[in-house]
Amino acid sequence: MSAVLQSVAAAESPALAQRPQPVFPPSIEKLRSRAPQRRDWFEPQPERSIEAERLHRKQRLAASFRLFARYGFDQGLAGHITARDPEFHDHFWVNPLGLHFSRIRVCDLLLVSSEGEIVVGDAPLNRAAFAIHAALHEARPDVVAAAHTHSTYGKAWSTLGRPLDPLTQDSCAFYQDHALFDDFRGVVLETDEGFRIAKALGQRKAVILKNHGILTAGPSVEAAAWWYIALDNACRVQLLAEAAGTPVPIDAETAELTHSQVGRAGGAVYAFDALYQGLIAAEPDVLD
Repeated sequence: MSAVLQSVAAAESPALAQRPQPVFPPSIEKLRSRAPQRRDWFEPQPERSIEAERLHRKQRLAASFRLFARYGFDQGLAGHITARDPEFHDHFWVNPLGLHFSRIRVCDLLLVSSEGEIVVGDAPLNRAAFAIHAALHEARPDVVAAAHTHSTYGKAWSTLGRPLDPLTQDSCAFYQDHALFDDFRGVVLETDEGFRIAKALGQRKAVILKNHGILTAGPSVEAAAWWYIALDNACRVQLLAEAAGTPVPIDAETAELTHSQVGRAGGAVYAFDALYQGLIAAEPDVLD
């Protein structure tokens, strides 16, 4: 702490002034005298071996279900998040049918083939999960994970049959980056409807399924899960704003700029990790 800062601190807090200040060796003091180094939030994630990447995806996937339970995204038997296997790209990991999100552990996850066969695990598979996610993973090779549940605000907004407006900085993460699928035909049990959802999604990160709910997709489990949390929140905010009056959207130029700032996958990973660390500390059994 510099002499100036020390005197200011002493004036504001006598107790702080009496606190011993850290003493660094000359080599560290030399480093401290340099200009601070900038570290970007959106630095690339480290390369991992296949086994390490598989474990990473499974751990984040199991944790995502626990987090979704905390947010109330756990309506009945509905809801699924998938993670593409890093070695067998036409296989994905998914939650078993009937196990509550709040109880899911790494060892509970199923590995499912593109044909709907359970390769790892002995619990039943949610057929809607297979129909939607198998098609989506096939149509979008860049997608590592996808999330869909029947969250309250996502469902409520989906009944309006229109995309979200850029009302806030946070909602700009989805500006011109989400689509509307307006062809609801009941529970999705066949992959042909899954492909129609994938077509509506296109290269975007999210899609509103009219009269159904919302779905997000991303290049990592962290991104797909965080974007789902953020999209449901954006639905909630717009519902509240429209109930209160006539909200004023952000202009297109500013919304586009803000999307480039807050809509990237790197930021989503950091946002997710902040939740992940707290979850692991409170519920370590999720990693079993």
